[in-house]
Amino acid sequence: MDLANLQELFDEAKRLTDHTEFVVIGSLSILGVVGGAEIPRRMLMSIDVDCYTRQDPARIFELRRPLGEGSDFQASHGYYLDPVAPTVATLPDGWEARLVPVKLDRGIVVQFLDPNDAAVSKYARSELRDREWIRAGLSAGLLSAPIIASRFAQTDFDSAEERISAYAALEEDRAKAKR
Repeated sequence: MDLANLQELFDEAKRLTDHTEFVVIGSLSILGVVGGAEIPRRMLMSIDVDCYTRQDPARIFELRRPLGEGSDFQASHGYYLDPVAPTVATLPDGWEARLVPVKLDRGIVVQFLDPNDAAVSKYARSELRDREWIRAGLSAGLLSAPIIASRFAQTDFDSAEERISAYAALEEDRAKAKR
């Protein structure tokens, strides 16, 4: 997955909705932030682009059938748009101010979630594939354990147990990244 793939996807999304500004919040948010840096393969394995339309987030759900999972777009391109609400992820306060805008062709602007904010959300879910993404980012120096830890303090987790689990997972991943 790369920015050229996103250009194709968002060209089609623009055609269908007339929107030109999108927000990517999932694993592929790493695409907009690292510039020319080498991104570990494990961080690019996702075939779903978690996103919403910036000005009218509900409009993104109109794209589920034409661009989403099981669509003709996925069949021909091998990836798809996964419409999400801005509130779907557990994120630290201030995350919107840290979105990174990237201008694509044809007037499209994609705002990418800061990777450390994405890691906070992934620790809240703590699925195996999320932890693998985080470990790859920590090992490559694309994520910062101290920044992630500081953002935990700015995050409303669903429960005290989720917060404790997130901190424990971060410490485990930090130790593995040092090896």
